[in-house]
Amino acid sequence: VRLVESGGGLVQPGGSLTLSCAVSGLIFSESPMSWSRQAPGERLEWVANIKQDGQTNYGDSVKGRFTISKDNAKKMVYLQMNSLKPEDTAVYYCAVGVTGFGPRGQGTQVTVSS
Repeated sequence: VRLVESGGGLVQPGGSLTLSCAVSGLIFSESPMSWSRQAPGERLEWVANIKQDGQTNYGDSVKGRFTISKDNAKKMVYLQMNSLKPEDTAVYYCAVGVTGFGPRGQGTQVTVSS
């Protein structure tokens, strides 16, 4: 399995970013997917997941601000992030499975700062 994240960058507090993840090497339509993140000096934190039927779940810290979605035809997973806060600064990973701790890509850096 191969996962490649993109879309990270520097954004001001209150701003928005959309992360993308290109997936190959598995039957994408049958695979739940998730996003997790890791801030400097912190443990990996689950952010959101999306199941095969499209059901989504979010961590409390991002609920109402982030939206996970997927495109089965393109084998892509997305994370739309709105109302970003400095505490959202982290490396964001796309992962196979619902926990965020499965096989992951190399990550993409998101920095929220003025």
